Formats: sequence, C-alpha cells, structure tokens
Amino acid sequence: MIYVAVYKLKTPLSEADVRKLRAGDIVYLTGTIVTARDAAHRRMLDYLKEGKPIPVDLVGGVIYHCGPVVQKLDDQWVALAAGPTTSARMDLYEADIIKNLGVRMVIGKGGMGARTAQACKEYGAVYAYFTGGAAVLAANAIKRIVRVEWLDLGIPEALWVFEVEDFGPLLITIDSEGRNLTEEVVEQARKKRDEVLKKLGVT
Repeated sequence: MIYVAVYKLKTPLSEADVRKLRAGDIVYLTGTIVTARDAAHRRMLDYLKEGKPIPVDLVGGVIYHCGPVVQKLDDQWVALAAGPTTSARMDLYEADIIKNLGVRMVIGKGGMGARTAQACKEYGAVYAYFTGGAAVLAANAIKRIVRVEWLDLGIPEALWVFEVEDFGPLLITIDSEGRNLTEEVVEQARKKRDEVLKKLGVT
C-alpha cells in the first residue's frame, strides 16, 4: 500500500489536524501521549458516569494502547520498552472515550471495529498502527515520563504520561471519514480466499 502523505504533528491535536489525515498516511508525533489499556478504559468510563474528574486532560490528546516496561531510577521513571498492545480489547470502550473525552488519536495494533470508526468520523479522530515488535524503537522516542496515574491498577494498566519526540512511524488505518484499512484488507483477503476455493472446486 502506498501512503498519501507524511505529517509531523504536535500535541494537543486540533480537529483540523486530524481531519486532514487520510487512511494510509504516516504520522510522527511530538508532545504528550497517554497509555491506557483495558482497566484504565473501564475506570475512565466509570469516572464519567460518577461525575469524577479524569486525572489527565485528554482533550486533543492521544491514547496509546500500551503496557510499558518501566524502571525507576532514583525518583524518575524510565521507559525501557513501550510496544503497542492489541487494540481490539479496547474496542468496546473507545467510541465513548473519543466522544466524551475529546481524544483525537488512538494508537495501537491489530485494528479496531466499526463503532470506533464511526466515532472517529463523527467526532474528528483517527486510529493509527504502531509497528508491533518495535518496543525499543517506541521507547527511544520517549524523552521522559512526565508522571503516572492509577498505579494501583498495576504498571501495565496505569496511565503513563509520556513526552515524546517524533514518535512513529504511525500508519493511519481509520481516518475521520470512517475509512478502515484493516477491515478493507480483511474483506479483500476473504474475496481472494473465495476465488481460490472456487477454482479448486471447494464449496
């Protein structure tokens, strides 16, 4: 697949920043990103229901599906590895997170579904792949860990606030028009499979 364009963006992201991105584009991010996995997503939605404030401002923000490997040196946390985790686990929650918290970009691996794609289209957000198996590459782009919230959930599930520089490459796979490259690839593979089976006489 040939990408359309390469962008270097800074957080917080505006709606205009993400509305110009198209599926297939490459992005490098500088600024702040926040990790969140299953438990953090559930807690954020619980807090919203209960009227409690979320401890990080996600308006114009970036959520990274990641359970980092970190080490505390003196009083400072350091990221040793920070590869993406499978995003499908967060698909149940992501649309509500985008809608209610103003998130502009979600990063992970493995793709997300129709409900998340619809939220991206409706509220102006995108979903991007970070290369799986490149956890050290991700860690190298993390200039410092600003802080951590909800450490009671455990290190992988906590909200880690990272300051990053040229974090990427990030491949936009769901854009704000609702295009979903992952689903397109799956559909193309399904058609190819059916064609091969038909040629083989398999029904």
